[in-house]
Amino acid sequence: MPQWNQATIVGVGLIGGSIGLAMRARGLAKKIVGVGRSQESLADALKVGAIDQAATDIDAGVENAELVIICAPVDKIVHLVQQVDRHCQPGTIVTDAGSTKGEIVAALNKGLKNARFVGGHPLAGGAKAGPKHADAGLFVDRTVVLTPTAKTDQAAAETIEDLWTALGATVVWMEPKEHDEALAFTSHLPHWAAAAVAATTPEKWLPLTATGWYDTTRIAGGDAALWRQIFTSNRGHVLKALDKFEKVLAALRESLESENDAKLEKLLNDGKNRRDAVGN
Repeated sequence: MPQWNQATIVGVGLIGGSIGLAMRARGLAKKIVGVGRSQESLADALKVGAIDQAATDIDAGVENAELVIICAPVDKIVHLVQQVDRHCQPGTIVTDAGSTKGEIVAALNKGLKNARFVGGHPLAGGAKAGPKHADAGLFVDRTVVLTPTAKTDQAAAETIEDLWTALGATVVWMEPKEHDEALAFTSHLPHWAAAAVAATTPEKWLPLTATGWYDTTRIAGGDAALWRQIFTSNRGHVLKALDKFEKVLAALRESLESENDAKLEKLLNDGKNRRDAVGN
């Protein structure tokens, strides 16, 4: 039996579209409404079956929803949740998929009248954006972080945990600050480094790039405006991660300049061992 009569997804790109496909594949909602500004994107979401109905008016799109999932840039999420709160039914569960949590959760811990908000972040994605590339299996065996606080409705948080578990994910609960500190190292710093490597490479040598360069810089192809928002939203933690990164870079450089081959090999092995520990 469907858990919800209507679920609304605000932002039906890769993540939102994949959530819609995954929910439909598992029969979790009788109707899935997609809300967005782009008629083309909404048409694509309808075509691939990620949503049953499209709307450009968020107010109308959420008025009958029992569940609302916000898949939007981090600097838009607070405003969108507040807008949903003004037009949804009392008790509606609202969650998000934002890459940072501290500022979002702090802003939404107060002032909501109808919505029960639960901060969330699926650690999943892909090289290509848009609903055309949505995948019902995107979240299978992936981690989703939920960031409830003492002010979060416990039943709502457990419902969102059940949703992600049904979509195949492993759910981890963290404090918003802890999430942002961790993601600065595991997500935001890697993108920063990938962008730096790509930008440093002279254009005349691009024909000589191969697998190593492609693997290292793949994520640098992400939307620059979106990543600028993520970096600025998590500025403090990203700067601390960069401090540690720069110390390691300095140690690598010093070992090379001083011809300390043993130290250089040790530092390279430190990186190798940390990477090998992930196991994939």
